[in-house]
Amino acid sequence: MTADLQKELSLTFALRQQNLERLSKLVQAVSDPSSPRYGKYLTLEDVAELVRPSPLTLSTVQKWLLAAGARNCHSVTTQDFLTCWLSVRQAELLLSGAEFHLYVGGPTETHVVRSPRPYQLPKALASHVDFVGGLHRFPPTSSLRQRPEPQVAGTVGLHLGVTPSVIRERYNLTAQDVGSGTTNNSQACAQFLEQYFRDSDLAEFMRLFGGNFAHQASVARVVGQQGRGLAGIEASLDVQYLMSAGANISTWVYSNPGRHESQEPFLQWLLLLSNESALPHVHTVSYGDDEDSLSSAYIQRVNTEFMKAAARGLTLLFASGDSGAGCWSVSGRHQFRPSFPASSPYVTTVGGTSFQNPFRVTNEVVDYISGGGFSNVFPQPSYQEDAVAHFLSSSPNLPPSSYFNASGRAYPDVAALSDGYWVVSNNVPIPWVSGTSASTPVFGGLLSLINEHRILSGHPPLGFLNPRLYQQRGAGLFDVTRGCHESCLNEEVQGQGFCSGPGWDPVTGWGTPNFPALLKTLINP
Repeated sequence: MTADLQKELSLTFALRQQNLERLSKLVQAVSDPSSPRYGKYLTLEDVAELVRPSPLTLSTVQKWLLAAGARNCHSVTTQDFLTCWLSVRQAELLLSGAEFHLYVGGPTETHVVRSPRPYQLPKALASHVDFVGGLHRFPPTSSLRQRPEPQVAGTVGLHLGVTPSVIRERYNLTAQDVGSGTTNNSQACAQFLEQYFRDSDLAEFMRLFGGNFAHQASVARVVGQQGRGLAGIEASLDVQYLMSAGANISTWVYSNPGRHESQEPFLQWLLLLSNESALPHVHTVSYGDDEDSLSSAYIQRVNTEFMKAAARGLTLLFASGDSGAGCWSVSGRHQFRPSFPASSPYVTTVGGTSFQNPFRVTNEVVDYISGGGFSNVFPQPSYQEDAVAHFLSSSPNLPPSSYFNASGRAYPDVAALSDGYWVVSNNVPIPWVSGTSASTPVFGGLLSLINEHRILSGHPPLGFLNPRLYQQRGAGLFDVTRGCHESCLNEEVQGQGFCSGPGWDPVTGWGTPNFPALLKTLINP
């Protein structure tokens, strides 16, 4: 239905930044172990100095918004986002073509005001604004699945699903591999579904599954609104596994379920990153969208936000997605369908694996849902050229070349178990939960433990990991070489996407963590 013209909505204007070429060079310098600037990260203030919009951009946009009747505008430290309140009528006058409707949907009957039609910026502004947020994007939905329980014969020496002790056994962590409690090390997970976690679920999870390692049973800080009502499995999963893999490390949760109806939660999180000078070193995010469903202006700008984070030494881990190579039809022809932010060259993307025998702690094979492939937007970053070339020249069963862009950013970078997890939600233990939103917090937690060692030795945190990861050619990781992920169900590829093989592949990246070996390769400067 058409939205009431007097209804207030909040829109975020992404202002054109400066010096992005310099920012990109700086990211390379601080993230490349062979560079003299390695680990010498920028502060938020340094980043602001560099990217802040020009005085002309700032004054043009402000004048224009004031004239349109915008109120209550807030900026961020880097001055490159401006969030203002307008009525629906003012917003429609300001952005020609936009037409706002009220949508009601989702499990909590959320009311969202959005414009189904594209908008155009006035000519005078087009060169000063990258995009306007709060117009089109809907709250994302979860792709987590609860799978049917595998059938089992005999029960000696078996585990019935993945728990923290199974993860700690598989990835070779000892009871000593926990945070020291003496550093200012911290980690965070961000969730954008209409869900929240409950402290009581976390406490119950740790009571059931956290008995054999030191841990924290509550979250140090919640940023954003915590809704009320039922906890979501995804929110519970993220927090419970980040805090049991990165055990005894202070943990923040970015939560967005009780948000005001017009704000896009993912954008809110990016604004927070640009406005807080002291942030956790590792962020794990289980959120993704089809690359082709996003405007190029939006994707490029979000990628710049990840670049800003990398310059500051933040490690951003994104789930690779739960649809394998994906599939869509472009003018009658099938192609694989990459996911973003998984395809950003400035984040570390985590795929998924299963145990070869679902009831034993054995070696891992591909989890067929593990998202992976090649970006249609971002060119291949130099750090991965050799690895990708090796895969493309040696993989015995590549899909037809018309299905993917072999010169695009390839992902994932790494992987971890994503199949058959136990989660406590609303005080009930739930088995067989699967998805790369399980593997991502596990990998993130282990990186936090490595940061702990680095901080205690006087080294900077790991920061943007990919250049180092690819230079070390998967050292410290278990190579996953068996299995393929899913894709288009047609004659030509028959549901099969890429297959894993020795070394890097676009299904499980370099592989899964062998903690003591990974610590050894990543602890030194």
